[in-house]
Amino acid sequence: MVPGARTIRVSQREPGQTWPSPYARAYDRCGQLITISRAQGRTAARWIIRTHPEADWSRAHDLDLTTGSLHVARAAAFTVAEGGL
Repeated sequence: MVPGARTIRVSQREPGQTWPSPYARAYDRCGQLITISRAQGRTAARWIIRTHPEADWSRAHDLDLTTGSLHVARAAAFTVAEGGL
């Protein structure tokens, strides 16, 4: 899905947008942000959201690509450095 990624953080709100939009960021095994295209991020977010319809998508979630587990993201929102709140 995203080469080198270990975790994908997914939300229904892209930073800087006021309307809902599937959004994803990828992180490597050290927790460093991996640059992905908007198309990659949107495709990954849509796939994860559709695969886990039971999740509360009003909050960001992390998908661990090594275990396949999905859980609420540790941070309630993306950090300021990432363009979040």
